Amino acid sequence: MMPPTVFAFALFALTFIGSQANAATVEHTFHIRNLTVSRMCKEKVILAVNDQYPGPAIQVTEGDSVVVHVINESPFDMTIHWHGVFQLGSAWADGANMVTQCPIRPGKRLTYRFNVTGQEGTLWWHAHVSYHRVTVHGPLIIRPKGGTEALPFPKPDDEVTIVLGEWWSANVVKAEEEVMRSIFSTISDAFTINGYPGDLYNCSENYKLEVEYGKTYLLRIINAALDNQFFYKVAGHTFTVVGVDATYTKPYKTDVIVIALGQTVDAIMVADSTPARYYMAASPYATEDPQPPYLENTTTRGILQYKSASLSSSPVMPSLPSLHHTPTAHRFYTSLTSLLLPGQPTVPLHVDERMFITIGVGTLCKGGEEWCELIADRLVVTSMNNVSFRLPKQGVNAGAHFKRVVAYALST
Repeated sequence: MMPPTVFAFALFALTFIGSQANAATVEHTFHIRNLTVSRMCKEKVILAVNDQYPGPAIQVTEGDSVVVHVINESPFDMTIHWHGVFQLGSAWADGANMVTQCPIRPGKRLTYRFNVTGQEGTLWWHAHVSYHRVTVHGPLIIRPKGGTEALPFPKPDDEVTIVLGEWWSANVVKAEEEVMRSIFSTISDAFTINGYPGDLYNCSENYKLEVEYGKTYLLRIINAALDNQFFYKVAGHTFTVVGVDATYTKPYKTDVIVIALGQTVDAIMVADSTPARYYMAASPYATEDPQPPYLENTTTRGILQYKSASLSSSPVMPSLPSLHHTPTAHRFYTSLTSLLLPGQPTVPLHVDERMFITIGVGTLCKGGEEWCELIADRLVVTSMNNVSFRLPKQGVNAGAHFKRVVAYALST
């Protein structure tokens, strides 16, 4: 007789295979290598995928299988994380360095295989070693099986991906090493929209978006910054938020998007203002904790231009909230609620088990002493339930866990 654990796995596998019978396979090849770009008056060599910054978009339909061949032509170790993908039955493809996999060494390659199931909307992918995700990132767009006709909101005329990020003139590997040696975080030289800092920074171009009066646009907004939340506005225009992190939301009207790091927001924007030129802009949001003075006066902006507008007209600038304007952020975040679709279950009201989880950031003395006065003698330590992550010396964390699970299953 088949053991219960094996039977359960076999049943899961048959169910999973059946659900994928009509799905397509979307295949990409990522070449990660050096790319020379010019930003803020200087040329710099960055890491990029397929010579694109931001990187190429992966577009799939819900239920599809994704196959990505990653060829590491860079001088650094590398992994790719598929941010927000559930990874049902494919945890090994998650791309978390030394958690689910060892890194791809320079000159080597690895193929990621996973399925996108039960999610629709916008996600993204990025490097998961050091600070390389600053330039190694791109969109992952998941469409409903029924196409645009199956969207739970009016079909847009067009869609645009907006990636909010950062530009570092410094070497990002050395910047991370500095952070690990100090309790102070380093700061980037500029924020960016689709890779462009905008004309408030020296020698910097604007990202430009051309729209047509009366048409509706779905903005797929991604926050790819390392450690910053953003306020995002377009002068003279409003939004209707319809999705967050590949989950549909009850439509929420607002004139400002607030987006946390790593988050995505899908928002409808109607081009219904007087045909002219308008700035879209993003500035940081931070709590009242002490922040670098630089954050007070840094804003990235691009230009939204109507096709019929004169190129000589000066763009209109939106009024952005101040750095510490928590009421705006609180209003936005607390207004997001899931969209209840016909035939889909609601949130479970019965709770079987309660968990108490604490997440913290603190410092420890480098030498192991209980007290060290100098900042240079301290290390930044993050923790969950007072346990900190340490890179394993051999193998990956998930591998050790898997061995324990298999041993338990075989013993029972």
